[in-house]
Amino acid sequence: MNDTKTSAPVDPRLLEILVCPVTKGPLRYDRERGELISDKAGLAYPIRDGIPIMLPDEARRLDG
Repeated sequence: MNDTKTSAPVDPRLLEILVCPVTKGPLRYDRERGELISDKAGLAYPIRDGIPIMLPDEARRLDG
């Protein structure tokens, strides 16, 4: 099984309306890592097969 984080592109219109489920604040798209970053919450939400996984339990904690 391939571990392709961004095998499909994310719809730009979707990125415009998504917010962090924890803070309800804005997200920024990290294309290299295939994640949506919530600086306010210190979380990075993964994108799998072009679908953002907006679950806090699935998010990676940002260091620093």
